[in-house]
Amino acid sequence: MLWWRSALILAGFSLLGLLFQPFFGWNITLLVILAGMAWVLAYHLRNLQRLNRWLNDPSPNSVPEANGSWEPVYSKLYRMVRAQGKSQRMLSAALDRFVAAGEAMPEGVVVMDAEDRIEWCNPRSMQHLGLDRKKDLGQHIAYLVRQPAFQQYLLNQDYSQPVILRNVAGNDFVLSVQLVPFDSTRKLLLTRDITQLERVQTVHRDFVANVSHELRTPLTVVGGFLETLLDMPDMDASTREAQLKMMFEQTQRMQRLVEDLLTLSRLENGVEARDERVDTPGLLQLLASEAQGLSQGRHRIALQLDSPVQVRGNYDELHSAFGNLVSNAVRYTPEGGQITLRWQQENGAPIFSVQDTGLGIEAQHIPRLTERFYRVDRGRSRATGGTGLGLAIVKHIAQRHQAKLDIRSELGQGSCFAIHFPPNRVVEPEAQLSKA
Repeated sequence: MLWWRSALILAGFSLLGLLFQPFFGWNITLLVILAGMAWVLAYHLRNLQRLNRWLNDPSPNSVPEANGSWEPVYSKLYRMVRAQGKSQRMLSAALDRFVAAGEAMPEGVVVMDAEDRIEWCNPRSMQHLGLDRKKDLGQHIAYLVRQPAFQQYLLNQDYSQPVILRNVAGNDFVLSVQLVPFDSTRKLLLTRDITQLERVQTVHRDFVANVSHELRTPLTVVGGFLETLLDMPDMDASTREAQLKMMFEQTQRMQRLVEDLLTLSRLENGVEARDERVDTPGLLQLLASEAQGLSQGRHRIALQLDSPVQVRGNYDELHSAFGNLVSNAVRYTPEGGQITLRWQQENGAPIFSVQDTGLGIEAQHIPRLTERFYRVDRGRSRATGGTGLGLAIVKHIAQRHQAKLDIRSELGQGSCFAIHFPPNRVVEPEAQLSKA
């Protein structure tokens, strides 16, 4: 387009010169042709200068305008610049979305170059590895994560499996860290907090070990007595009766343990329970009678019904939870002690509590009391017939009723176990509703 327009202009000047030749001679003809060539050259030089000036500071809004041969050139350049700007905006938006997604990821992400230097990291990786995005960009990752296991992981260059790191940068996290090469020059370092998973696995291992231990002791006792009975068929009646009684006690202990395990499994698996009106004052009166029977006159049992309100929930589960707290108080309160069952309301929220005057519990044990098989005194717990699962069951039942188990105790001053229900669990007694 550009060359033929210029050729056409030069042809026009040449034709004009030839028309002047018969009248003015060849000198004038050549002068006209040279003037035309000079004009075309000046036109192109001027536009080249404008183009060069624009290239020093390119912008879609400052593309030069011209008529003639350069007009289609500038128009095409303008369209190209507009298209490039649109592509840049799309790439910028995609990059912003990528960065925003990386920032929001629950796992840590570190982008590294071929030399394992940090190019970018998201906030979660900063939290996991103790990185500082302002100071640590360009730093080698091995200088910042000085864990021997991680250093060896980098040296081995086998990234098929993650490496587990603990206490990185002074944190209590347990991290799963894995390198993922994603092109020829860069890698992603992914970090994941597996602290909770590690705890669950530890609890599972401890649970299996504790169940095995709890069942081994009664099975050993029963097996030993059965072997004795087989080896001594002429055993006297009193000895035989004593051993049979101990065997019966051990089988009862195993039965209680299995029943508690089944109850705990049902609660943890979230089996849906009935939701009904529970006559809580009536339930406490029943629990007080059961406590009297379990105590056999060794304790003073008091019942305080400070509120007539009832709650919405599952009667059997609440009976189990309240009964566990009451039986624990009877088991662990020395003879002559006081046990108080109380039902009250505070700011519209009903509270069931069992307070005793027992030996009390040291403060460091209280946060772990609801763990399965956790015991402050293993020997005393077994002697009183406990399975180590009672408070775990109470905690799960409380959670199923949106309630909270609160434990307060002071060594030598006794303990108070309370279940705080939310106000939305309150239902008025049927007698009051009928009067209304």
